[in-house]
Amino acid sequence: MTAEVTLQLAAGAADTTPDEARFALWADQVAAHVGRPLALTIRVVEEAESRQLNHDFRGQDKATNVLSFPFEPPPGIEWDDPFIGDLALCAAVILREAEQQQKTPLDHWAHMVIHGTLHLLGHDHQNDKEAAAMEALEIELLNQLNIADPYRMAGETETP
Repeated sequence: MTAEVTLQLAAGAADTTPDEARFALWADQVAAHVGRPLALTIRVVEEAESRQLNHDFRGQDKATNVLSFPFEPPPGIEWDDPFIGDLALCAAVILREAEQQQKTPLDHWAHMVIHGTLHLLGHDHQNDKEAAAMEALEIELLNQLNIADPYRMAGETETP
């Protein structure tokens, strides 16, 4: 299964942003897992836009790494289109987090795309049980891309 990604770049975001093929590869991991094609829009934004979106939709006055906006068809409309929604990824926050967490920027971009796409499909982490299930799935999908567990700190070893 594949994912169709429409990429939008806000002004100034292109210099540090992976190409559309990489975004599609990462979203493909989720499509393969759910066993159906997916379509989504990924908008790479600057901190000001991320902060405004986060304020308007989540009531938080700060920029954040990824925001997900699931598509919901109007009531009574049958929807069999693969479009699942939109992601807003903040390049500056993702790059800053990658450095702080001692991860490669591409690995962190991949994690944020997979994390956000799972949110579009209804996964969440509002409680410990949901968080553990979502994190386990993210780790599995990233592992298939040869990307290390994003929740393990640099230098930390796996416990037996």
